[in-house]
Amino acid sequence: MEGTRLQKIERLLQKELGDIFQKQTQAMHGVLVSVSVVRVSPDLSVAKAYLSIFPSAKGEELLKAIRANTKAIRYDLGQRVRLQLRKIPELSFFIDDSLDYIEHIDSLLNK
Repeated sequence: MEGTRLQKIERLLQKELGDIFQKQTQAMHGVLVSVSVVRVSPDLSVAKAYLSIFPSAKGEELLKAIRANTKAIRYDLGQRVRLQLRKIPELSFFIDDSLDYIEHIDSLLNK
Protein backbone atom coordinates (compact mmCIF):
# COMPACT_ATOMS: atom_id res chain seq x y z
CA MET A 1 0.00 0.00 0.00
CA GLU A 2 2.78 2.40 0.93
CA GLY A 3 4.57 1.79 -2.38
CA THR A 4 1.49 2.72 -4.39
CA ARG A 5 1.09 5.97 -2.48
CA LEU A 6 4.74 6.89 -3.00
CA GLN A 7 4.44 6.16 -6.73
CA LYS A 8 1.42 8.46 -7.01
CA ILE A 9 3.27 11.24 -5.20
CA GLU A 10 6.34 10.73 -7.39
CA ARG A 11 4.23 10.98 -10.57
CA LEU A 12 2.48 14.09 -9.26
CA LEU A 13 5.76 15.81 -8.43
CA GLN A 14 7.25 14.77 -11.80
CA LYS A 15 4.31 16.25 -13.70
CA GLU A 16 4.25 19.51 -11.75
CA LEU A 17 8.03 20.01 -11.86
CA GLY A 18 7.92 19.35 -15.61
CA ASP A 19 5.29 22.08 -16.01
CA ILE A 20 7.35 24.50 -13.90
CA PHE A 21 10.50 23.90 -15.97
CA GLN A 22 8.58 24.13 -19.23
CA LYS A 23 7.25 27.56 -18.28
CA GLN A 24 10.66 28.75 -17.08
CA THR A 25 12.52 27.63 -20.21
CA GLN A 26 10.07 29.06 -22.75
CA ALA A 27 12.05 32.31 -22.76
CA MET A 28 15.28 30.44 -23.51
CA HIS A 29 15.07 29.30 -27.13
CA GLY A 30 16.65 25.97 -27.97
CA VAL A 31 16.73 24.71 -24.37
CA LEU A 32 14.58 21.86 -23.09
CA VAL A 33 14.47 20.64 -19.50
CA SER A 34 12.39 17.58 -18.71
CA VAL A 35 12.00 15.64 -15.49
CA SER A 36 12.79 12.01 -16.26
CA VAL A 37 12.13 10.57 -12.79
CA VAL A 38 11.42 11.68 -9.23
CA ARG A 39 12.27 9.54 -6.21
CA VAL A 40 10.68 10.40 -2.86
CA SER A 41 11.91 9.12 0.49
CA PRO A 42 9.42 6.98 2.46
CA ASP A 43 8.85 9.77 5.01
CA LEU A 44 8.20 12.31 2.18
CA SER A 45 10.93 14.62 3.44
CA VAL A 46 13.28 14.48 0.42
CA ALA A 47 12.55 14.28 -3.30
CA LYS A 48 15.34 13.64 -5.79
CA ALA A 49 14.49 14.86 -9.27
CA TYR A 50 16.54 13.65 -12.24
CA LEU A 51 16.56 16.14 -15.10
CA SER A 52 17.20 15.53 -18.76
CA ILE A 53 18.62 18.72 -20.28
CA PHE A 54 18.90 19.40 -24.01
CA PRO A 55 21.39 20.42 -25.31
CA SER A 56 23.57 18.46 -22.93
CA ALA A 57 26.44 20.96 -23.39
CA LYS A 58 24.48 23.46 -21.29
CA GLY A 59 23.58 20.84 -18.69
CA GLU A 60 25.98 21.81 -15.92
CA GLU A 61 25.27 25.52 -16.34
CA LEU A 62 21.50 25.03 -16.18
CA LEU A 63 21.75 22.60 -13.28
CA LYS A 64 23.75 25.16 -11.32
CA ALA A 65 21.05 27.80 -11.99
CA ILE A 66 18.28 25.37 -11.02
CA ARG A 67 20.05 24.47 -7.77
CA ALA A 68 20.45 28.18 -6.98
CA ASN A 69 16.68 28.64 -7.41
CA THR A 70 15.62 25.53 -5.48
CA LYS A 71 13.68 27.53 -2.87
CA ALA A 72 11.63 29.36 -5.51
CA ILE A 73 10.94 26.10 -7.35
CA ARG A 74 9.86 24.44 -4.10
CA TYR A 75 7.54 27.38 -3.37
CA ASP A 76 5.97 27.12 -6.85
CA LEU A 77 5.59 23.38 -6.38
CA GLY A 78 3.96 23.95 -3.00
CA GLN A 79 1.44 26.34 -4.53
CA ARG A 80 0.51 23.73 -7.13
CA VAL A 81 0.19 20.66 -4.87
CA ARG A 82 -0.89 22.24 -1.60
CA LEU A 83 -4.27 20.50 -1.76
CA GLN A 84 -2.76 17.05 -2.38
CA LEU A 85 0.23 17.09 -0.02
CA ARG A 86 0.46 18.32 3.53
CA LYS A 87 4.25 18.66 3.52
CA ILE A 88 6.31 19.67 0.48
CA PRO A 89 9.56 17.66 0.34
CA GLU A 90 13.01 19.21 0.10
CA LEU A 91 14.16 19.09 -3.51
CA SER A 92 17.47 17.80 -4.86
CA PHE A 93 18.27 18.01 -8.56
CA PHE A 94 20.56 15.74 -10.54
CA ILE A 95 21.36 15.31 -14.22
CA ASP A 96 19.94 12.17 -15.81
CA ASP A 97 22.63 11.15 -18.27
CA SER A 98 20.99 7.93 -19.40
CA LEU A 99 20.25 9.34 -22.88
CA ASP A 100 23.90 10.31 -23.36
CA TYR A 101 24.89 6.82 -22.24
CA ILE A 102 22.49 5.25 -24.76
CA GLU A 103 23.91 7.43 -27.57
CA HIS A 104 27.43 6.42 -26.58
CA ILE A 105 26.55 2.72 -26.65
CA ASP A 106 24.81 3.18 -30.02
CA SER A 107 27.87 4.87 -31.50
CA LEU A 108 30.09 2.05 -30.24
CA LEU A 109 27.79 -0.57 -31.74
CA ASN A 110 27.68 1.20 -35.09
CA LYS A 111 31.48 1.17 -35.46
